[in-house]
Amino acid sequence: MSDTCIFCKIASKQIPVEALYEDANFIAFRDMNPQAPIHILIIPKVHIETIMELDSETLMTGAFRAVQATAQLLNLTAEGFRTVVNCRENGGQTVYHLHFHLLGGRFMQWPPG
Repeated sequence: MSDTCIFCKIASKQIPVEALYEDANFIAFRDMNPQAPIHILIIPKVHIETIMELDSETLMTGAFRAVQATAQLLNLTAEGFRTVVNCRENGGQTVYHLHFHLLGGRFMQWPPG
């Protein structure tokens, strides 16, 4: 855990959030700056800076299970949703703690614009 990482503080309950989904390894909560009608962040409870430092298949499987469970709780599975992981500055990562964006509630055009 990093003493300065906001997501570590959320994972350790130092900063309270309304957990939409939580298990032993992940917690999901609403993004404070939503980019879609539904914008959820799913974070691991252990500090991993970027997806490039992820080296556990078990953790990756758990991440996708957390995405699936959260999407089901929010009734997004029938219409669909987008899951995004940003990596480093050029990839748009602003918090250096691995996190998954779950976006839904509208059509997600590509390319974004």
